[in-house]
Amino acid sequence: MPGRSSEQVPCRVTVCRDCCCGSHKITGVDHAEQLARLRQEAPVRVSECLDVCDQANVVVVQPSAEGRAAGGRPVWLALVNSAEATEDVAAWLRAGGPGVAPPPAVLDLHTFTPPRRATEPGSAAAPLPGDAR
Repeated sequence: MPGRSSEQVPCRVTVCRDCCCGSHKITGVDHAEQLARLRQEAPVRVSECLDVCDQANVVVVQPSAEGRAAGGRPVWLALVNSAEATEDVAAWLRAGGPGVAPPPAVLDLHTFTPPRRATEPGSAAAPLPGDAR
């Protein structure tokens, strides 16, 4: 980002919004409000399907420059399907996110490792959000 030192680059959030995540299939959550709330704390990118539909709604928290320098890696969160879960993510973002602040303990219940996906038979796995290649 022009004019910003690497220490000022904030956490970033990727929110899946496609066939399952953010759709009428996931009830009990105001999807637009969830995006608005997360955008109050960090830049949010809306993604097409991340291929983990059984985990909808999926949120990926990418570390800030400071967090990455401290060893932080992207954290995938599953089933972020309530205002309370969204607030837990927002609180973690406000505290600094991966590599800077430990997540609220309740987010351990939402953390998962996504499966790798191949782009074509026999090819290398496609990069996932936050992967550096």
